[in-house]
Amino acid sequence: MRIISGKNKGRHIVAPSNLPVRPTMDMGKESLFNILNNYFYLDSVHALDLFAGTGNISYEFASRGALSVVAVDENVLCTRFIQKTAGQLNYDNITVIRQDAFSFIKSCAKRFNIIFADPPYDLDNIQTLPDLVFENGLLLPDGWFVLEHSVAHDFSQHPKYYDHRKYGKLHFTFFVDIQEEEEKDDE
Repeated sequence: MRIISGKNKGRHIVAPSNLPVRPTMDMGKESLFNILNNYFYLDSVHALDLFAGTGNISYEFASRGALSVVAVDENVLCTRFIQKTAGQLNYDNITVIRQDAFSFIKSCAKRFNIIFADPPYDLDNIQTLPDLVFENGLLLPDGWFVLEHSVAHDFSQHPKYYDHRKYGKLHFTFFVDIQEEEEKDDE
């Protein structure tokens, strides 16, 4: 995996083979950040990376100057790797938390501009993630929740659905609080 842009652009990161992860492919990550870059000033966002795995997405946010990045994963090997790599890259804007993502969502008091989640594709309750994020008020106004998933899931009927992008077998669904957007349009 490599960092696409920012202060560590082009830097390759090699994760240990014993991590139970499926990192977001570079093509998909580059496309995702091109989309985000059109809607956000990435150097002024607070980001949350759920199911952080290798920290691939966290490093990309940090490299682009995000104000803060919280990387959450329940696997101790993953969190140790992210902590070590963040230190090597001098990313003092990354906070690593070892916790189950669902528990974190329910107990988190902080709010974010962008939340990215890359759960295991076969996770039983993946369909509950958008509701949990919105019910627990984790997004700042105009914030986005981005969920990476397989073709097996379709969120197009979700009330907070905004957009969907497909890159090979990789799918990103974007969620926003449409009601807030509509209320602003009415003013």
